[in-house]
Amino acid sequence: MSIKYFFDTFLSLFLLIFLGWLILLCLILASVDTLSFGLFVQKRVGQYGKLFNIFKIRTINDKTGHISRFGMFLRKSKIDELPQLVNVFFGQMSFVGPRPDIPGYYDKLEGDNRKILELKPGLTSEASLKYFNEEHILSTKANPLEYNDSVIFPDKLKMNLEYYYKKSFTEDLKIIFKTVSKFFMKSSPKL
Repeated sequence: MSIKYFFDTFLSLFLLIFLGWLILLCLILASVDTLSFGLFVQKRVGQYGKLFNIFKIRTINDKTGHISRFGMFLRKSKIDELPQLVNVFFGQMSFVGPRPDIPGYYDKLEGDNRKILELKPGLTSEASLKYFNEEHILSTKANPLEYNDSVIFPDKLKMNLEYYYKKSFTEDLKIIFKTVSKFFMKSSPKL
């Protein structure tokens, strides 16, 4: 067993205990807000191309098909992704690794890029930090899907492949520190 495995298991368990009340509260509020069960489950591509169910807090009202105001807050704060700590605890994800994508992207990789599938998907990565506001970036484009497929996804591939070649526990700690710093900088009041 690697140090990364123990780190992921124990930190995810600690955070689930510490933040369990917040996750439960947000699930209840999301259930009321979206008029449906507050837990969103979706198939994503995992390690070695195997599909797994990712957990998120629901942000879209099924009846209207729109993101609610509360859902927008959950997405901007990334609180909607806290249930993925369960995915980390059960070994489907790691704290650091390429963000898990829907089928049709990572599972279709060829050549050297397929090495990315050897990694567990993660809660954070250099690519996810660079594209922290990906939804906003895509909303400004005339053809968001084309922009994602021709610009963002290839850049994420390049960054995730770089991570594959230099991955280490020290590198993971640096990325986690950058992620935590980004959240504190984003939430700190402007003077």
